[in-house]
Parts: sequence; C-alpha cells; structure tokens
Amino acid sequence: MTTDTLRVLVVGAHPDDCDLKAGGLACKYADRGHHVRFVSMTNGAAGHHEQAGATLVERRRAEANAAADVAGIEFRMFDNPDGRLRPSLENRDDVIRLIREYAPDLVLSHRPNDYHPDHRYTAQLVRDAAYMVTVPNVCPATPALDRNPVFAYLSDAFDRPYPFSPDVVVAVDDVADRKFEMLDRHESQLYEWLPYNEGVLDEVPDAPDERYEWLRDGGLPHVEALTDVADRYRDRLVERYGVDGEDVRYAEAFEASEYGRPLTDEAADRLFPF
Repeated sequence: MTTDTLRVLVVGAHPDDCDLKAGGLACKYADRGHHVRFVSMTNGAAGHHEQAGATLVERRRAEANAAADVAGIEFRMFDNPDGRLRPSLENRDDVIRLIREYAPDLVLSHRPNDYHPDHRYTAQLVRDAAYMVTVPNVCPATPALDRNPVFAYLSDAFDRPYPFSPDVVVAVDDVADRKFEMLDRHESQLYEWLPYNEGVLDEVPDAPDERYEWLRDGGLPHVEALTDVADRYRDRLVERYGVDGEDVRYAEAFEASEYGRPLTDEAADRLFPF
C-alpha cells in the first residue's frame, strides 16, 4: 500500500461503461495499491438483441465481475432497469449513500449531455448527489461526509451544448493489454450486442483469440474510438509527459466538475499520480 491510499469511485450507467472510459486508469490505481470501485446504475437487461431478463442480467453481472478481477478492483450493480433509469429522489438517495459509504477521494461519471438517457440521468444523479453528501439531514441514517470529493467527467465526443474539455489526460499504454482483457470479458457487449447494433456482427470472428485481436485492431467502432482520445488531446499528453507524449497511443481523459471540491493543481497531482 502507498502511504496516501486513494479511494476512487467510477459510476457508469451500464456494466461495461466504466471499463471503456476508465479501465486503464483503474488498473494504474490498483497497481499502486489504491482502492477502486466500478458501479453500474442499471442492471444491463436491455443490452442485447437476443437475450433479456434475469438471464442477461446475471450474464452481465458475471462479465463485469470478471473484468473487475482483471484490474484488481471492485464492481457493484444497482437493480434499476436498463433503459429506464430515472433521476428520481429515491435513486439520488441511493447515490448519496453509495458515495458516503465508500468515502471516495475522486468520483468519475458521465457528462449530462450524451446520446443515451441512462448516461444522462446517471450524470444528473451523481451531480445532484455532490453537495448533498455533506448535508447531515439528507439520508441521515448514513453519516454525511466532512467534505465533498472531487467530481469529474468521463470523456466523450459530444459538442452540444459544449464539448468535453479535459483537465487531466493520462497515458494508459502501459496497461492497455489489461484494459483490452477487461473489455474482452464483456462478451455479450463487445462481441454480440454492440457489433449487432453497429452493423458489424458478421465481422466478429468465432475463435476467442481471433475475436480478441479483432477487438484490439479496432474492428468495433466503440473500441476504435479509444485511440481518438490520445489524438484529440495530444498537446495535453506532451504537456504532461514531454516528448514521450507524442508516442502515446491510448489515453483516458477527465474533466473536473464544478459541483465537487475544486481540482487544484495540488489535488490533480495527488489524485492522478501517473
């Protein structure tokens, strides 16, 4: 363990969301002895074209737990119906309790402008919980935090109403193999549902080794976009890593939210020690 052990909470809408956006970061934290928990706000029951219901929920739970094992982190899933998440008071209370019980230094989640309603409402729930986690008379059975964690957004490519603007960009080439192993564990998504939804299902190889190489080579648009983060924010990588930043292939980017504790330079150095 490090002398300054961090606790990092990543809240996604679906069981594979955190892996796609912060899987590399999670591996880097875990390797340094920090604690990371991935959370899915929904049960994943809508994420398939052939399977559904309890069978799919349990399959996706098992996949997410297997991916978490690769990184050496925790995974937790809420039982909200996939595709029907609401920014309700009940769900907000669940998020408040989640954050208080875990007591994270850093909370990562979606931005509120996103194509998927579950992503948008997850973002709203996390943002709405930010200040409330410090208010003792809200959810009084769970002790309030003494101070807000730092809250930050996972990266996306949406421009309206305003584009993602990263405060921290982290190279993850050194853990890219493990990130892809994490994604490989989400078989129902990376080799079935997403290829079906994106019109490339007939291109997915049958053999496990071949389909893993297909995934790594960018056969799936969702995964091909992973290289875009490094290209989009090359100047930030060079600023952070010097000339080595020119050669980074895989990176993950994060934008501080104004609803949490400020991400000062000192806080950024502590929370992203890479």
